[in-house]
Amino acid sequence: MTNFPKNRLRRLRQIHELNIINTETILSIEDLIAPIFVRPGKNTSTPIKSMPGIYQFSIDILCEEIENLKTLGIKAILLFGTLTEKDSTGSNASNHNGLIQTAIRAIKQNVSDIAIITDVCLCSYTTSGHCGVLDAKNFINNDDTIKILGEIALSHAEAGAHVVAPSAMMDGQVGAIRSQLDDNNFHQTCIMSYSAKYASSFYGPFREASSSTPQFGNRESYQLNIANKREAFREIDADIKEGADIVMVKPALAFLDIINKSHDLFNTPLAAFNVSGEYSMVHAAAQQGWIDKNKIILEILTSIKRSGANLIITWHAKEIAEFIQTNK
Repeated sequence: MTNFPKNRLRRLRQIHELNIINTETILSIEDLIAPIFVRPGKNTSTPIKSMPGIYQFSIDILCEEIENLKTLGIKAILLFGTLTEKDSTGSNASNHNGLIQTAIRAIKQNVSDIAIITDVCLCSYTTSGHCGVLDAKNFINNDDTIKILGEIALSHAEAGAHVVAPSAMMDGQVGAIRSQLDDNNFHQTCIMSYSAKYASSFYGPFREASSSTPQFGNRESYQLNIANKREAFREIDADIKEGADIVMVKPALAFLDIINKSHDLFNTPLAAFNVSGEYSMVHAAAQQGWIDKNKIILEILTSIKRSGANLIITWHAKEIAEFIQTNK
């Protein structure tokens, strides 16, 4: 190792203190996508116990919340539906007058210049809590499921969604959705696929909030093994070939290596989802006074961007945008 003269080390430290050397990675509010829970009812915002600061919004209040996000500089939202009326096939998910479809139309009518992204899955709509329809032996029927996912995506596009985001991790879901959209002249509707979605333990708070916990078994048969890397790249490659416009890695923090390598391997916009469990851990520690919450959030989100993500979906979006705006 080279032994630098002491005076040179002092000069190097001074350069850093004077910010003469530029920071390599700059986190911007425009990098962030704000996920939002939508619920039935009117004039209702229901707090989520395991996710402090996050609410389920009825549609009338939802539009006010999105206006607030837009004022902070956030340019895109991702909608998740929360329902109590469920059945074995999740039929409410593709209902043209359903919760998300109605929410999309309300946003289009009341809020301008915001990109509307919608989650396309069945887990919040099925009595089983699984992301697909089940056969007589309670196994996922992949082929039947992707047909339904196509119908859900089409209903979202018809309502006015700019981007549909299939998260079910069914084989062929992107191709099925792209065909359904194109066959109905929604060529401009983009697909942001949850391409590398791991069977993670970080989803717990989200499942509470969306009532989507599997009623039996788990999702390891269709989500990725947390120990696998090459499998993730095969899934991403397949989604790109089927027509995905944006690919995603989920969760973010435990899979920064996957984000980084995906950025290097694929010339397709890359999103990363900073998920509910990651969010809740930060807030739990902050409530105990163990960490500086805003500094930790900035460090986490910067690490996700530094690893190669072009877009960051994060439950921290609103609070960190407020912090950035206040500390300009």
